[in-house]
Amino acid sequence: MAAPEEFIVKPDPADPRLSRRLDGVDQDGAPVAASVIVERPLTLFLNGQEIVTMMTIGDYPEHLAAGYLKNQSMLASDDEISGIDFDAGIATVIVRTPRRTDFEEKLQKKTQTSGCAQGTVFGDVMESFETIRLAPEATIRTSWLYVLIKKINTTPSGLYHLNCTPTIAFPVPSVGWRGTVAPVAPR
Repeated sequence: MAAPEEFIVKPDPADPRLSRRLDGVDQDGAPVAASVIVERPLTLFLNGQEIVTMMTIGDYPEHLAAGYLKNQSMLASDDEISGIDFDAGIATVIVRTPRRTDFEEKLQKKTQTSGCAQGTVFGDVMESFETIRLAPEATIRTSWLYVLIKKINTTPSGLYHLNCTPTIAFPVPSVGWRGTVAPVAPR
């Protein structure tokens, strides 16, 4: 497998909606200004049913919505998406399918995942992992995974493009490095 030339969807570090300039202080108390990533809530609906409100940097909300629903087994591989509407003014994305959907029961069972980007999975997603099997003829080489991981990790994204360091404190709650809350030091 050759290294992927391009991603279908890739971050745009120059997108001004993804960050904002803030004044803060560094570890020595000196004033500093830097761009920081801004997360915003995005509420996802599937056919009129509210599924989840997630925190996101806001790029590609339509792709995020479809991918999230597929990941949560709320969209099947053969489901047709008849429309995806994003309204930035109310931070909402609605995914529509011709198939009737009702996930009231599934939404009752939640599993909180761990890691710096704590998330939630719904219903039977965790159990479905046990049933996943590769086709016997499938070949996945470790070297292919290394190539893919390197490509992902070396593609510029908003997080690494901006001046994100753990030693700068900004007067904004929950701004931190890799999920760690930075100390708040308002000027």
